[in-house]
Amino acid sequence: MLTVEMEKLGLRPGARLLDLGCGEGRHIMQTRLVAGVIAVGVDIGVDEVRSARERMASMDGLPRELGGAAEGAGPWGIMRASAYDLPFADASFDCVIVSEVLEHLEHDEDALYEVRRVLRPGGLLAVSVPREGPEEICWILSTEYRNSPGGHIRIYRGDLLPQLLERGGYRIHDSGYAHALHAPYWWLKCALGLEKKDAWLVQLYHRVLVWDLMDKPWITRTLENALNPFIGKSVVFYATRSDTA
Repeated sequence: MLTVEMEKLGLRPGARLLDLGCGEGRHIMQTRLVAGVIAVGVDIGVDEVRSARERMASMDGLPRELGGAAEGAGPWGIMRASAYDLPFADASFDCVIVSEVLEHLEHDEDALYEVRRVLRPGGLLAVSVPREGPEEICWILSTEYRNSPGGHIRIYRGDLLPQLLERGGYRIHDSGYAHALHAPYWWLKCALGLEKKDAWLVQLYHRVLVWDLMDKPWITRTLENALNPFIGKSVVFYATRSDTA
């Protein structure tokens, strides 16, 4: 389930990519499908780093037709690190992905400045956060959702994120929405209780999402594309690092 549209990153052989807050590797795994891309994933979670390493390694052990890495896929690494203190030299990367991370950080602006430090001038940043409308509904429906430890600590209302990006030395050149089919799922969970895993309606909807993820049927893909502008759960911005901030 990708939030960032990888084809918009323009990855080429020799490109250096950082996936900040890589989780279990959903985005960085896509770099194994492009020859010569040097990819580094960073996350603060021990379990997430372990899982991402295992998933990346599994791709290297499979033939391409079974989901393995492309011929000539570049080197990769996954490590633990803080978004506020990345262990890389200035201008180390051509592209940085920060997907569904900033809403968890107390000092999101500091993280964006640190990302800018390790991104080369003219390099590309792809950043996504929960979209204001769908997220607001979750907060209204469930106090548990908005108070969960390690959960979302803010809603990016209005132009808050674009303003942070521009103030941090980025120029936005594209944007989009993603995961419209996931918004109603989270509304259901929030309305019925996040811990009520036996709620039949939530289970039914979850089966639909798994079907969509695994089989990508035309009906769900068409429906999501049509609904993304209206209820897409995530908003994505694509920006370049300017030479001055």
